[in-house]
Amino acid sequence: MNIEKLARIDLNLLVCLKVLTEELNVTRSANRLCLSQSAVSKNLAKLRQQFDDPLFIRNAHGLTATPKTLFLKPKLDNLIHQLEQLTQPEQFSPHSSDYRFQIAAVESVYPLILPHFLPQIFKQAPNVTISTHPWNDQTFALLQRGELDLGITGKDIDINDAKLTMLPPTDICEQEIYRDNQMCLLRKDHPALTQPWNLANYLKQRHVQVRCDGNDRWLLDYRLADIGAERDIAVTVPDFNSAASLCCYTDFVFTAPSHFVHLAASQNNLTVLPLPLEFPPMAYTLFWHRDRESDPALSWLRSLITEKTNSLR
Repeated sequence: MNIEKLARIDLNLLVCLKVLTEELNVTRSANRLCLSQSAVSKNLAKLRQQFDDPLFIRNAHGLTATPKTLFLKPKLDNLIHQLEQLTQPEQFSPHSSDYRFQIAAVESVYPLILPHFLPQIFKQAPNVTISTHPWNDQTFALLQRGELDLGITGKDIDINDAKLTMLPPTDICEQEIYRDNQMCLLRKDHPALTQPWNLANYLKQRHVQVRCDGNDRWLLDYRLADIGAERDIAVTVPDFNSAASLCCYTDFVFTAPSHFVHLAASQNNLTVLPLPLEFPPMAYTLFWHRDRESDPALSWLRSLITEKTNSLR
């Protein structure tokens, strides 16, 4: 670590750079920073010298970020977030806090779980902000690095099953919110409905699959492999809503958690059928890093989420 070089970095300039990357306008940036336009322009000149790059190019509407600035932006966002954490008081007061929570969530969390606790967050803490991120195969690493506060996704409840799909690192803590079972979604005039709905009928169909944690195979596929069976996956998509929409105009079958399946069926006039296979439930689960166990802001958020999702159990 080059302490001498770090000591020459002006953190105020980095804050100014972050605001400029967000506003792309000197006047708006000056207003947010409570500085004059001249002061922001002088800061930008220093930043250009420090990074040996123009950083922004003027255009008719304000500023355009250079490739160097676009490269720096995510690193700068993470750094400022870490600095915000360092300056947070040991006691968390929701009503007066302006904390910025960074949360990763699997797509089905948005329609199913967020409505149960999101309004209460802003009722108790009207000035906090929440940045959401997609759940992916880097989420645990981001929690470990402190770039995320919390993650929410589905997890197989049996340890042996979790080893096949998603096993958290040992320094990641977890708390179950509720359990859900898998069901099937298909269009109302699907040809499969003319026959008894059993495993043989299910396996005859073509299926749409959601990619989860960068993995195209779900626990269901491992369970089917155990009995010498396999689904015919026609299309793999990145999110649940896309999979449900495909069922509206194709003969694909989508297998997903029942809470999502019933919601999608009501919105898209689709048919819901049980999964014709004995299959364990999955658990929607909160994840956070062990070092944040006693963090007052995160403890408040976890407690609120747990309390408001009790009705889902």
